[in-house]
Amino acid sequence: MSDMRFIILGIILIFVGFVVLGGFGHNYQAATLESNEFGTCYEYSDNSPPVEINCSFKIFDQTVFFGIVIGFIGAGIISLIKGTKGDWDNRVKPEDMVGPGRNQNSDDSDKE
Repeated sequence: MSDMRFIILGIILIFVGFVVLGGFGHNYQAATLESNEFGTCYEYSDNSPPVEINCSFKIFDQTVFFGIVIGFIGAGIISLIKGTKGDWDNRVKPEDMVGPGRNQNSDDSDKE
């Protein structure tokens, strides 16, 4: 049996990783190309002309961004694996069980 909470969490984490990559990834894809091809990196802005910056800072920002995305996706994959192999849902103590299959001999009749 599977542990549905980890499966749902894994799906959400993978989805968030791809959404972040798709939404913000275009800002971080040019650093390696600029560094390898031109040797000079620029910071682009809508209101001012491009400003020359150190390429190592731009590549570091790119690496951190992709590390965060890979972290989200990796955590989602680990959560999916843990969820499919997990049996936490099946290890419920009998006194914690609720529902129609449980024989209720509790004090509910005394409260009336």
